[in-house]
Amino acid sequence: MWSRFLLISTCLAVIPAAQAVRGLLEEPDLAAGGKTWALLIAGSNGFGNYRHQADVYHAYQIVKKGGIPDENIVVMHYDDIANNDENPHPGKVINKPGGPDVYAGVPKDYTGEQVTAANMLAVLAGDAEAMRGVGSGKVISSSANDRVFMYYADHGGPGILGVPSGAGPYLYAKDLIKTLKTKAASGFKEMVLYIEACESGSMLDGLLPDNINIYATTASNPSESSWGYYCPGMTIPPPKEYMTCLGDLYSISFLEDLDKLTATKPETYKKQYTLVKKRTSQNGTYDEGSHVMQYGDLAMDKEKLRSWFALSSAADEAGVLFEEHPEPAFGGVEQRDADLLYFQTKYERAQGEAKSVAKNALDAEKARRYDIDQRVAQTALKMVAGDVEKALQLKIAMRPEGQGLVEDWDCFKGMIEAYEAGCGVLGDYGIKHARMFANMCNNGKTVADMQSVVGAVCSLRATQ
Repeated sequence: MWSRFLLISTCLAVIPAAQAVRGLLEEPDLAAGGKTWALLIAGSNGFGNYRHQADVYHAYQIVKKGGIPDENIVVMHYDDIANNDENPHPGKVINKPGGPDVYAGVPKDYTGEQVTAANMLAVLAGDAEAMRGVGSGKVISSSANDRVFMYYADHGGPGILGVPSGAGPYLYAKDLIKTLKTKAASGFKEMVLYIEACESGSMLDGLLPDNINIYATTASNPSESSWGYYCPGMTIPPPKEYMTCLGDLYSISFLEDLDKLTATKPETYKKQYTLVKKRTSQNGTYDEGSHVMQYGDLAMDKEKLRSWFALSSAADEAGVLFEEHPEPAFGGVEQRDADLLYFQTKYERAQGEAKSVAKNALDAEKARRYDIDQRVAQTALKMVAGDVEKALQLKIAMRPEGQGLVEDWDCFKGMIEAYEAGCGVLGDYGIKHARMFANMCNNGKTVADMQSVVGAVCSLRATQ
């Protein structure tokens, strides 16, 4: 077994109770009365995206067992996989082959269409008034003495994070950074942020200050995909009854590391970063992995994880440390192709009449992706009067590291909104093209230009 849950009760049996309380729960660098808060967000829905909610549920089990009470934990998730008709084990969710049920006890603070970008930012900001009458109404009501742990798992694109289908506008880097800066003024002593998404580095690169006590890591750099894990066809596949990925490579790397930590083997955030980076990169090969990144106040990476979470002092039952994991499993899938793999696997395993239904669903998904790519490509050509080379540059041009994706974020957001109004929703797959819209703004194009172009490219609004 690769990971083990935190066994606080075992720890208390091994050492005297008073010593256990002091050794595990004290936070000597926090001011008296300081608390730890957790905001956990799964930004997708659908059984093909099983892995995102499974990752977040796993994170909940860790922070809960790590001593953070439910009143200080906010979980935002669509909540449509545990009791989905396609779930082979109704009411249960696993995040690894043979793993435990990570859905048990997970709060349903905000579910379904309550999982929106606006609500995410309001909860993070601690705006209880904005959330009055919505879900549980819980927000991150942290003070200047407190710590905040935030984890977001979903699809992403350059400068943008997804939200569940039909739940409203995307989460833009500009809006996230603005909320983080405001919150930092008096809303916490320190904050740690993990982001699982494609191009997740673009949410912070050149944007997150290094002097507001926020330490962040991302699954990928600003220009690459992150990866699904424990997927059908991998050398470590999910149980045969599952046709979808159980987790994401970056996420299960840091979550399984947290599972294995003990109070007698303390680990710093820097050490965890090194371990997670190695595993997520497939031992530095990047064949089926991504570049884990760090941003913000990197001096914080010297802090020990046990000062944030209560960790077990029990011996490592598996008899192997995280550093000594077996060679990485191969056969992983890029995030954006994980749902395509899901449709493909359903088709390959279907029998009788169900095979035709599954084939139609697979073909429809391929056609939907093709249509999005074609509409975006035609839009780029229209923007540059048919110049193929300029259109290609709009798609691939990268700004230097540390400069951020775009100069005018309002233009970027307006471009995407104008495109979607005329040509249909980009969605989890289509937001990979977000860099093109940013480059249009960086090259002097305007939202008005986009509005005129999409009218010609997409005379009939496409829908997904």
